[in-house]
Amino acid sequence: MGNKAGWLTVNAGIAGGADVILIPEIPYDITKVAESLTKRAESGKGFSIVAVAEGAFDVEEAKMKKKERAKKRSEAGILTATSRIAAQIQAATGIESRVCVPGHMLRGGSPSAYDRILATKFGVHAAELIKNEDYGKTVAMVNSVVTANKLEDIAGLTKFVDPEGQIVQTAKKLGVSFGD
Repeated sequence: MGNKAGWLTVNAGIAGGADVILIPEIPYDITKVAESLTKRAESGKGFSIVAVAEGAFDVEEAKMKKKERAKKRSEAGILTATSRIAAQIQAATGIESRVCVPGHMLRGGSPSAYDRILATKFGVHAAELIKNEDYGKTVAMVNSVVTANKLEDIAGLTKFVDPEGQIVQTAKKLGVSFGD
């Protein structure tokens, strides 16, 4: 997940206690990632967690066009971001790096009370839209208020993580590195 936008990776990284989070919106410098991980190891930390979005790329790849990046990766023989970054980290630090894809281990799970309440709020709002014959909209939450967006206003648009936004700044204040 996270081929174009790093929302899931940022949120999962914060929730999972990641030490480094790499997302497409913030090209990483492997030297800075390595420094962060080495500093943790030198301070006695026995492990580090690096959360990686599928579309993460480094500062050099950021200068390339998409096809150039794909060709470079294909020629290197490492196509997934996680494998590529694990190899870069191990080469730069000498620290053993293992790849673990959470989606390979878990699928969903039982909904929490918050999940159930949110789904109920969305369902009630959607039913009201139908009752009022107000079609062509999708239900959303904006600033903790359930609302609706016109499909024509949002269809085909990707909402990217703002590198200066609150979620990234929160992670950085927790000591998370984005490799920038």
